[in-house]
Amino acid sequence: MGASGSKSRGLWPFASQAAGGGGAEGPGGQQALARARAATPFVFTRRGSMYYDEDGDLAHEFYEETIVTKNGRKRAKLKRIHKNLIPQGIVKLEHPRIHVDFPVIICEV
Repeated sequence: MGASGSKSRGLWPFASQAAGGGGAEGPGGQQALARARAATPFVFTRRGSMYYDEDGDLAHEFYEETIVTKNGRKRAKLKRIHKNLIPQGIVKLEHPRIHVDFPVIICEV
């Protein structure tokens, strides 16, 4: 469904200076080293999956009721709306989550 992040980045986000291999001399220089140090295993925001319509309503999908006449009978039909929808954008998470690329082993004792 969504990208995990490891494929879209060239740098492993949780690498330490020793495990990173290359440090400041590698691709990116000082910037790559600063990014590796500042990386945290927690995620505080996500991309919203809902949309706003013209009225300001928020939902995953929007439908419009249309009346269809077939063989002299009127029938209500729902038509999905695709136009004039605004993405929700970045949403703050209530509780931080662990990043999908962070190596974690969960065991029960």
